[in-house]
Amino acid sequence: MKKTKLRINTTAAILDIINAILFTTSWFVVTFMAFSESFSGGDGSQTSGVGAFFYAMAAIGLIIHIIGLVKSKKAGISIIGHILGIIGCACFAITALLAFPAIVLLIIASVFCFKQQSV
Repeated sequence: MKKTKLRINTTAAILDIINAILFTTSWFVVTFMAFSESFSGGDGSQTSGVGAFFYAMAAIGLIIHIIGLVKSKKAGISIIGHILGIIGCACFAITALLAFPAIVLLIIASVFCFKQQSV
């Protein structure tokens, strides 16, 4: 029995690690930008631009995990990592206040996506 390894699972796992790091820094970056912009008399466009970057990364992670879920299901590989990744990215995409649960879910999802265990 040949063990199937999918490249999308490795890509999703690496993106989960990157997103976990980005979501951790998002609190500090957005807060710093908000204070910096308020002291300089800005209109809020810099802060919203930075926030949009983090939301875009969550959306990319969501898309990668949905594609990986479909491909893993067809290949007979465990889909637990992708389900956790979808929930984690969706948590952050709903609101950045859920960044901590998203970070935890993405780290666990990364482990399961790297394992690529057959069902």
